[in-house]
Amino acid sequence: MQGNRRAQYELYQCFAPKMLSVCRQYLKSVELAEEVMSNGFLKVFTRLDSFKHEGSFEGWIRRIMVNECISQLRKEKRLHFQEPEGIENSAAHVSYMETELEVEVIQKLIDALPDGYRTVFVLYAIEGYKHGEIAEMLQISENTSKSQLHKARKELQEKLNVLKNTHYGTR
Repeated sequence: MQGNRRAQYELYQCFAPKMLSVCRQYLKSVELAEEVMSNGFLKVFTRLDSFKHEGSFEGWIRRIMVNECISQLRKEKRLHFQEPEGIENSAAHVSYMETELEVEVIQKLIDALPDGYRTVFVLYAIEGYKHGEIAEMLQISENTSKSQLHKARKELQEKLNVLKNTHYGTR
């Protein structure tokens, strides 16, 4: 496929919407997400020979996009992580509330998170990476990853509660 423009075009058409969505999870600006996605597809096209047919092709592309997003955040020096402060098991402290919020509203809440919180949250909660993998990708400790996730969830929960109280008028 390397050099075959028609095949590259079809591959792009097939995966671009999903990959833009992936990039958008990490980057607030749609324009920047599109730029990073384009750079990611350049890597896909030039590194097709490195796909080892272990796992899905889409997963391989997705991994490239995630790495491109992380590289972009690093380049902008926007990834800042606070060391953990003795946080207990964060899963036990998060209560999920049922909500009918639209995806756009939820995306705006995620966008409002600090970059470090957002990146770990997306990697863990949306992409399904484990804390060890996240720590390796972001060059942080596993405890820092857990702490960032806990803080992201806490902040999202607080914002969701504010929205719930605003929309449903709990008194």
